[in-house]
Amino acid sequence: MELGDFYDDRKFCPTCEGYVPYLISMEHSYCVACGDIVRLFSDEDWTHFNESLKQRRPKGGRPRKDKESA
Repeated sequence: MELGDFYDDRKFCPTCEGYVPYLISMEHSYCVACGDIVRLFSDEDWTHFNESLKQRRPKGGRPRKDKESA
């Protein structure tokens, strides 16, 4: 696994409407340009990410319990 480069790392800023460099604090990350709180993905990218995860999940579930009691 390759470690990311600190200077190239980006998160999504809703105010700037793009992926921007950020500063990390203990509770949040902040946009370098405007100071707003940033998040990992934009809404569109988050939806796409979740849909791709759903496609990879195995189908099925837990086996059913027997109805006979002991």
